[in-house]
Amino acid sequence: MESLRLRDPKFMRLVSKKIAKIAPRDRTIKICHVCGTHEHTVTRFGLRSLLPPNVEVIAGPGCPVCVTPARYTDEAIWLAKEGVSIFTFGDMFRVPGTSRSLAEAKSAGADVRIVYSVEDAVRIAKRERDKEFVFFAIGFETTAPTNAYEALKGLPDNMSLLVAHRLIPPAMELLLGISDLAIDGFICPGHVATIIGAKAFRVFAEAYKMPTVVAGFEPADFMLAVLMVLKQIKGREAKLENEYVRSVTYEGNAKAQKMIERVFEVVSADWRGIGRIPDSGYRLRDRFLRHDARLRYNIRFPPSRDIRPGCLCHLIIIGKIKPTECPLFGKTCTPDSPMGPCMVSREGTCYIWIRQGAYEIL
Repeated sequence: MESLRLRDPKFMRLVSKKIAKIAPRDRTIKICHVCGTHEHTVTRFGLRSLLPPNVEVIAGPGCPVCVTPARYTDEAIWLAKEGVSIFTFGDMFRVPGTSRSLAEAKSAGADVRIVYSVEDAVRIAKRERDKEFVFFAIGFETTAPTNAYEALKGLPDNMSLLVAHRLIPPAMELLLGISDLAIDGFICPGHVATIIGAKAFRVFAEAYKMPTVVAGFEPADFMLAVLMVLKQIKGREAKLENEYVRSVTYEGNAKAQKMIERVFEVVSADWRGIGRIPDSGYRLRDRFLRHDARLRYNIRFPPSRDIRPGCLCHLIIIGKIKPTECPLFGKTCTPDSPMGPCMVSREGTCYIWIRQGAYEIL
């Protein structure tokens, strides 16, 4: 019943009318979200069609699979060639590395297994003590606590982590440094905020004077967040607001934050197609380094390549272009034959657009 109420057509039309009434008419307003789930909601329910033509919603780097550098996939494939069994999430399975994906490595004989959680990986590693395992630990702040929890409980001796966690707020700050992007407001990911709290996004309102709203994932959530951003713009305000009050608090999940802090330390990290962003990743703290796959297996190989020739994922990830502006979209790059990561993950903008048919109505 809750989800039905948050998808009520009458309510959506009411919010749409309010948006049209307060939206500035003399310029284009560009609102950026940084969440693949938000893009899925926007595209699936046709929310852009409910907005005035001059209110543009762009998708930022909100797909964890898409921003994981090719080097990590290359490292996992290198480990698999050395006889190590690899655990990965399904979204990461088909993401291309420099030359091939984990799926292609598996078809060539590598032991690559899709799991639903790190808990599943731990269970298998304990059962198969004669094998060496590496868990491909990707994701934003949302998935880091589960990996931290297992590390604190004690990972099996035959299991290591290939840590590829990334942090959302530093990437949002990077977007503000792209002058021709000209963002007018942020809609922040509700699931990330459940862990780090709405407070983690206050810097955008306080330091950058950017209207900032934390939002949930139903159509009404997103439309209300757009309305809240526009109200701030009309009132010439810049503040942090929380639309997703049913799940997000200002402080966030203190227990999860504490686990993350005990297991990981913040470091500068590379983002696929974007480059190195200060303080935007995690690595294991010293007491857990015996479970660091890179150190344990002394991984060494030539430099990787993030973006294949002709692919424009690096511009789609930061919202500079739409998927339909990439010449490969829907032609040589499809879900069955992806050229870049944005066409693989269910949170990738290209995948969402082609699966939901958004490009057909633009």
